[in-house]
Amino acid sequence: MIKIDANRARTFFSDDEFSSALNKAKLAFEDVVKATGQGSNWLGWRRILNEPNDAELEQISRHAYSIREDADLFIICGIGGSFTGAKAIIDALNPVFKPNGPEIIYAGHHMSGQYLEQLMDYLKTPKADGELKSVYLNVISKSGSTLETALAFRTIRTWMHEVYGNDAVKRIIATTGQSGGVLNDIIKSEGYTKYIIPEDIGGRFSVLTPVGLLPVAVAGIDIQTLYYGAVSEFEKNEETPDTILEYSAVRYSLHKKGYALDVLGSFEPALMGFAAWTQQLLGESEGKEGKGLFPATASYSTDLHSFGQMIQQGQRNLIETLFVIEKPLSGHKVATMKDNTDQLSYLEGKTFHEINQSAQEGTIQAHHEGGVPVIKIIIEKLNEQQLGRLIYFYELMTAVYVYMLGVNPFNQPGVENYKKAMYRLLGKEE
Repeated sequence: MIKIDANRARTFFSDDEFSSALNKAKLAFEDVVKATGQGSNWLGWRRILNEPNDAELEQISRHAYSIREDADLFIICGIGGSFTGAKAIIDALNPVFKPNGPEIIYAGHHMSGQYLEQLMDYLKTPKADGELKSVYLNVISKSGSTLETALAFRTIRTWMHEVYGNDAVKRIIATTGQSGGVLNDIIKSEGYTKYIIPEDIGGRFSVLTPVGLLPVAVAGIDIQTLYYGAVSEFEKNEETPDTILEYSAVRYSLHKKGYALDVLGSFEPALMGFAAWTQQLLGESEGKEGKGLFPATASYSTDLHSFGQMIQQGQRNLIETLFVIEKPLSGHKVATMKDNTDQLSYLEGKTFHEINQSAQEGTIQAHHEGGVPVIKIIIEKLNEQQLGRLIYFYELMTAVYVYMLGVNPFNQPGVENYKKAMYRLLGKEE
């Protein structure tokens, strides 16, 4: 179960203001459930949990297993929602220094020539035994024409065809729309394996489709448990959406009071990929018509030593959302030493989890006293089931909260502006 602790946020608005926001949240929730709100043709992220496709889950799992058996490297080529969801899950559930499967590499998420050049050099470098690396590539793009991804895909697939010959076809997997778009033309020409992104699901809501599920499965993560964790959260909120409604109402009340930023953070580095996914989910959904809380991310306690000063004593226009895990991720303890030269004897025998928890609670107390509304989003433990629940929780909360703002949660008209200017400067014909 996902819990919310908003006690240190609700002191910044009145009970009447919260009650009004809660009523508004209930109406917005009805718009989601009954598909009566703006952009209701983009609610496929709910449909797929109401009608789980077990055959597709099994197909993806089998394919991922065969890749894991052969691959040294698996490249995820995509940008935005095409990679942030998978990265969030992989970062959260895979060991940091000993990956559970092939090495996962990201490409197509920016246009740095240096990065791509160094990536290609790395692909070409033989393993310690002198053998060529076994590389697989998953390009993810609904249109196939997103420039960052298309450029990287062109570079990497050209090299793969040169190195692997006919074998390159089975090593390149494309995840795209049912029909249309540049990528479908390439698939038809080359014969690459194809996975379909449902037409009624936008990129930032697509992590529980093949967009996220194939890379996550290749990384050795149990996608059935992940998916059915989301299904459980879907079913729970169809009956009792109280936590979603409270969170949406708190966020809306703070937005209405004039707060402008939401610092999304955690004291567990494993959840910073999830914070980055949430940043896009919220940013692209609520940032319209002069509305929305700007989503920033902070990794604690690291960032307490960088912009922690700004959070503590800067402009009082920000709120803070912390992702919290109740069950310790490790029982590692502070070592006992004969002397106290480092002056840490008072911590001997304590677990790092205990110390981290004290840092977390001390930070929450200090920030709240410094004028920052703090919200805790709490999961019991970090595993596939809980992460699946958290993913759907945030998808649903985002839709409800953004409907409360009076805008469409599912479009992103402003994203096209930079593209038009960029293409014009590059000389692309209309």
